[in-house]
Amino acid sequence: MSAREPSRPARRSGLSARARARDPYRPAGRSTLSGPAGPLGRQRRSTLSAPAPRGLITLIDGRSGAGKTLFAERLARATPGAQLVHLDELYPGWNGLAAGSASVAAMLTTGRYRRWDWAESCWREVVVLDPIRALIVEGVGALTRASAALADRRIWLDADAALRRERALARDGDSFAPHWDEWAAQEDALLARERPRALSDRVIHT
Repeated sequence: MSAREPSRPARRSGLSARARARDPYRPAGRSTLSGPAGPLGRQRRSTLSAPAPRGLITLIDGRSGAGKTLFAERLARATPGAQLVHLDELYPGWNGLAAGSASVAAMLTTGRYRRWDWAESCWREVVVLDPIRALIVEGVGALTRASAALADRRIWLDADAALRRERALARDGDSFAPHWDEWAAQEDALLARERPRALSDRVIHT
């Protein structure tokens, strides 16, 4: 492993525009165009209640060695302006899979996260994300019930267990080997609890 989530239309009220036009008690000089029920008033309310624009959010999950990082990097290159977050930056160490996974939903909600420094085993700077640009998040635990509800695309990558181990150890070598069984046990617990494969929109075998 590398160290490195429609407003309800306003209810029409009062008389119709035609009826108000015949109403002698309607206040003089008030335009039915700009009034609360007029088209300009409706447009103003629609503008105020419209959700803020945001970029497409893609979550990519899978067990260690499934090919998430490579897949995410290729997708980021094909997506203009995309931001790519590796969950390695959210895990607080080798025992931190559950904590890192739980922080994904908070990151998608707040638009920021604190980066974990693997070399010094401590938290570092806060990274602020651009809400307008597309966001791709990859890593074990990216897909949970909480985070899936905030995403637009949810992808699960799958691969044979032996192949996954071979890939992961070839990539991270001696740094991952002593922790393989410990990390796999955390994956087992997380998968049993959240069932990320079932939350995905698409399953890709690598």
